Amino acid sequence: MKDNVQPAPVQIGSLDIEAFAKNVARMVEDGGKALAAYLKPREQGPLNNPGADEITDVVKTFGGVAEYWLSDPQRAGELQSRLGKAYLDLWGAAAKRLSGETAGPVVSPDPKDRRFTDPEWSSNQFFDFVKQAYLLSSQWADLLVKDAKGLDPHTRQKAEFYVKQIANAFAPSNFVLTNPELMRETFGSNAENLARGMHMLAEDIEAGGGDLKIRQSDAAQFEVGRNLAITPGKVILQNELMQLIQYEPATKSVLKRPLLICPPWINKFYVLDLTPEKSFIKWCVDQGLTVFVISWVNPDERLAKMGFEDYMRLGPLTALDAIGKVTGEKKVHTIGYCVGGTLLSITLAYMAKKRDARIASATLFAAQVDFTHSGDLKVFVDEGQLEVLERRMAERGYLEGRKMANAFNMLRSNDLVWPYVINNYLRGKTPMPFDLLYWNSDATRMPAANHSFYLRKCYLENALSKGEMTIGGVKLDLSKVKVPVYNLATREDHIAPAKSAFLGAKFFGGPVKFVLSGSGHIAGVVNPPGKSKYQYWTGGKAGTGTLDAWLKKAKEHPGSWWPDWIEWIKDQDDTQVAARKPGGGKLKPIEDAPGSYVKVRD
Repeated sequence: MKDNVQPAPVQIGSLDIEAFAKNVARMVEDGGKALAAYLKPREQGPLNNPGADEITDVVKTFGGVAEYWLSDPQRAGELQSRLGKAYLDLWGAAAKRLSGETAGPVVSPDPKDRRFTDPEWSSNQFFDFVKQAYLLSSQWADLLVKDAKGLDPHTRQKAEFYVKQIANAFAPSNFVLTNPELMRETFGSNAENLARGMHMLAEDIEAGGGDLKIRQSDAAQFEVGRNLAITPGKVILQNELMQLIQYEPATKSVLKRPLLICPPWINKFYVLDLTPEKSFIKWCVDQGLTVFVISWVNPDERLAKMGFEDYMRLGPLTALDAIGKVTGEKKVHTIGYCVGGTLLSITLAYMAKKRDARIASATLFAAQVDFTHSGDLKVFVDEGQLEVLERRMAERGYLEGRKMANAFNMLRSNDLVWPYVINNYLRGKTPMPFDLLYWNSDATRMPAANHSFYLRKCYLENALSKGEMTIGGVKLDLSKVKVPVYNLATREDHIAPAKSAFLGAKFFGGPVKFVLSGSGHIAGVVNPPGKSKYQYWTGGKAGTGTLDAWLKKAKEHPGSWWPDWIEWIKDQDDTQVAARKPGGGKLKPIEDAPGSYVKVRD
């Protein structure tokens, strides 16, 4: 009897046909699981497709662009000829290369564009042709909007944004057959990468409750309270909207004036308390500050009617009451980050009207008080879109955290969306652990009333800087705010653009020190001195002229702006007192920092 002999796998070059087929079968099986995860919530309840509203707005916006071009046949013909000529030039260059002649590129990617760095995008004629055809088409589509005369500014901004998103989505780097790196990896691994990627896709759709929740970091490596947000402290007060944390002192003596940090409620406060090496909160404690931080609740439908005034009263105003009770101090330094800075500015204007002088200084991190130049987020804010959003929020009482997170990610889709689609689902690789991206995915919900007020009064009406905003029966006037302000903007900010923060400086009535940090909305703020990754600029008065003119005269400093800020704080008052324990014997600690509110997931 002969021994059973297994036939050798059929191979074509380095490709193992049997292994390839097995991996394709795995991919198909997990593809079915992904589809099932997508359909499950839609089968269990009434069909609710919010994407239809977005598509309607895109079609309406492009309709305005098309109307301009199609209203004049000659104009439309010239536009088509422009694209046709570009393609003919590309065909001509390709033909020269096929015949062995040397031909330079018709169009080249931006040097900062990391999608086309692989050498085969240029050395391989097929991939080079696909790349250039894509770049020519993208440039033409961009001009389609920019050259459309007569569009109102908001429609133009929306059209430019939508064109950019569509162009980013259809980049050849996003597809296996048109990306040389993905082709090599697919055949080199016998499609193992695609099988792993489809499995991850099914997991991420299930984790998103039927919507794709792209993983940007290895979430298993992090836990709030274990290796993130671990600066020692106590929750000394809580109400339905926030927990107030006071941190343990790290020095025998501290500055007399305590510090209150008001973070955004759109994200969680521990962006300022990531790992100990990156923690701004820990650094402040080490500098001898008595630090208090508001940790906002992750709201549900029970808080649907909580508005901006509630956030002010139950947030910074309640915190100031507690800090005065615990420390006995009548003056407090404050920091507001992003929308937390907008809330702090509103609180300052309210307190100025009420002759409440408990705030000694205000520091704004990437915050806006004037929304004239508020960037691409304005794409999502007009009367029609707000009405749709308010109807959706009325159904649940809040805006789901992932909706806002998705909007922020789309502002930088070539950094925060498509690289992860490629790496996760086409290369089948689990993202590297990165604390900042773990935080970025830890989204929070927003109460309907509060979010509607913020979008309408700030983005749509720009009421605060105009002096037309009313809170608690008080008409707000920023010019009445006389306390010193340290106004930090970040140069590459896509959420609170630097020129928006620059313009906002002119509305305060007291001295404003404007500082510009390198990098963006998060990395420009979370830039510890030990890392010294980015520089910062200081200069003259902000708010008048342009940011570019200010920058030309500003002084550039290497490294972190944090030491500059602490010196500014000490310049206000450097009196020292004995270190204070959380609660100060006046308020009984409720639980250890970072508290329970911050651990509630969306």
